[in-house]
Amino acid sequence: MRFDPALAAQEAFHQAEPELGSDWDLAVELEETFSAHAGAVARQAYERLLALAQQHPDAHSFHAFCIYITWQQVTEETIARHFETGLTLSESYLASQEGKHPRDLECVAELHGSFRAGLGLEEQDELQVEFKRDTPKGGD
Repeated sequence: MRFDPALAAQEAFHQAEPELGSDWDLAVELEETFSAHAGAVARQAYERLLALAQQHPDAHSFHAFCIYITWQQVTEETIARHFETGLTLSESYLASQEGKHPRDLECVAELHGSFRAGLGLEEQDELQVEFKRDTPKGGD
């Protein structure tokens, strides 16, 4: 990776304060729990952070933060569920660029590729694309 997801998470988290309004204190508490613990305690804080993000659909920095910490979950516990969560979050984030920090867009796009690769969904190479284009579709 061309960036450090942990540092990007910290930066995005601090930029999220105005986005979360009265939920900022809860976010700080959950982030501190997530950062200070491992295992079930960290996983529970992580799940609550994701739930908080759903309550704030326009909190772009906070959503980027959640994608970065999902990558941390992948490195902590390499299971398909974390890759799938990361893929879903990053696809949703990248669906629109409006109001999002260019650096976060670039980093999330890179993570998106990593989540895809972790699930075995690497981009098709030129030969695969050409084969699909030349293969007859349906019919007799």
